[in-house]
Amino acid sequence: MRNHSAVTTFILLGLTNDPQLEILIFIFQFISYMLSVIGNLTIISLILVDSHLKTAMYFFLQNFSFLEISFTTACVPPYLYVISSGDRTITIKACFSQIFFIVLFGATEFFLLAVMSYDRYMAICKPLYYVTIMDSRVCRNLILSCWVSTLLIILPLLGLSLHLEFCDSIIDHFYCDASPLLKNSCSDTWSIEQLVIVCAVLTFIMTLVCIVLSYVYIIRTILRLPSVQQKKKAFSTCSSHMIVVSITYGSCIFIYVKPSAKDEVAINKAVSLLTISVAPLLNPFIYTLRSQQNKEA
Repeated sequence: MRNHSAVTTFILLGLTNDPQLEILIFIFQFISYMLSVIGNLTIISLILVDSHLKTAMYFFLQNFSFLEISFTTACVPPYLYVISSGDRTITIKACFSQIFFIVLFGATEFFLLAVMSYDRYMAICKPLYYVTIMDSRVCRNLILSCWVSTLLIILPLLGLSLHLEFCDSIIDHFYCDASPLLKNSCSDTWSIEQLVIVCAVLTFIMTLVCIVLSYVYIIRTILRLPSVQQKKKAFSTCSSHMIVVSITYGSCIFIYVKPSAKDEVAINKAVSLLTISVAPLLNPFIYTLRSQQNKEA
């Protein structure tokens, strides 16, 4: 890493300095992390072994569960180590690595949610062509495009950030995040901040537009169905996805869409905690409990 600054490590302030409160946070984080990993691994395993779940929707759900495990693993275990050991220091390389994986898994989730909305559009609006169009090759290519799109966005940003010099070592967060990291830089970060905002907003808007358009056509098709039973059945196939989309996009509005990296991050800590710990825990239950096929499996 080409970084010639005097600062070689950062100090994570965490969520609180109260030792008793940190114990409660540790217990909460540990339990929610274990449950989210177990829940998402259960979904992945069920889809692998159950022949009735070999459809495009469950293929995408399997990949979504993998991203949920990866995303929460990039954040929670390091913070649990910080609480248990009392060592709040993190090297610059480790910090950049954590940011890379958090953004990689998080942004890929956005693209995957857009792909999943397209899958629901095909299933409800084009049912006769669904099996033919959404075959295994198309599904794999769509998953690959999610990863490639994310890498094309974050690699240039990461390359520019590696040349920053740092004058301060305090990160006011419980994990390495781009905004508090840039606050420590004594280099000119304006261009990087603007590029981060552009990439974040473009990713957010592009995927959200795809989702909204898909659901406009889905809702229009559902309303045209002749019977109430058909409408309920069609709506039930996409209701879980709609709930997860609402949670994901709603929380990220508070965390990442903001005008400057110099803003305070105190409010974002609480929202980040919910996004990293609670959302990956809820999503398996949202998909499983609202899917008859999953419950049967």
